[in-house]
Amino acid sequence: MSKKRLLVVTGPTASGKTALAIKLAKHYNTCVLSADSRQFYKEVEIGTAKPSLKEQDGVKHYFIDSHSLENPLTASTYADEALMILADEFKTKDIVILVGGSGLFIDALCVGLDKIPFSQEVRDQLNLEYSQVGLEHLLIELAHKDPEYFTQVDQSNSTRVIRALEVIRNTGNTFSYYLTNETKEARNFDTIYFIINYPREVLYQRIEKRVDLMLEAGLLDEVKSVQHLSHLQTLNTVGYSEFFRFFKGEINYDTAVQLIKQNTRRYAKRQLTWFRRYSNAIWLHETELSLQVKEVISNLK
Repeated sequence: MSKKRLLVVTGPTASGKTALAIKLAKHYNTCVLSADSRQFYKEVEIGTAKPSLKEQDGVKHYFIDSHSLENPLTASTYADEALMILADEFKTKDIVILVGGSGLFIDALCVGLDKIPFSQEVRDQLNLEYSQVGLEHLLIELAHKDPEYFTQVDQSNSTRVIRALEVIRNTGNTFSYYLTNETKEARNFDTIYFIINYPREVLYQRIEKRVDLMLEAGLLDEVKSVQHLSHLQTLNTVGYSEFFRFFKGEINYDTAVQLIKQNTRRYAKRQLTWFRRYSNAIWLHETELSLQVKEVISNLK
């Protein structure tokens, strides 16, 4: 192994990744890079479970409040920016922490993205179909043609669904093929994955509690404050899209809350499906934060 190491702290939503990453950063006197694709955006805070300055506990964080919803950060651009940060931080540090649950962004930074074919003609056709018949029609096609990616993708994210189908129709290969084909760029640091894992019933209890705390903290008002941006793909996400429907009168408040909890559970399942692809990952089964810290440190030794 090389001297420089990137510790990836990941796991499903509400698993306590942020708290563990900060404790490890304090222990190793290092910084944290977020790989949570929703925490990049300065306009939203509560619904993204963004760590407050107090929770950051003096640890330098990158990619928190770093971009605007109206100028979204792609996985490729994220990787480019993060690699420049790592090059600078590794001048004085041997370990840096990467934390988050957005698998595509983690992969973009840690192993690079494949050169996936692009077809504007096919994409335009898919966008037309989406506007005419809706997302459900496209999801059925994706489930049939690429069941592996179907279980991993955010099924409410039309951009990613359309991108996958664009590749499938254009090349005849599955989108999964391009995600797993070994054509990535080499990295000049070693990556060690730590995945927080809980029994399903414990994770679901944590999700329920987190959503309740978000509601108490003012999630509804936060969604209302960005309602004028509801057309943006960056806000087509759990916790926001459900309340947008509530504001339109499509569903009542209680239904919106139940959908947020249900969709968060589904998102957590898709995250775990993605993380199981990391064959060399270390799964953390301890439920206490202090024991998780000890387990990571022990493994690194």
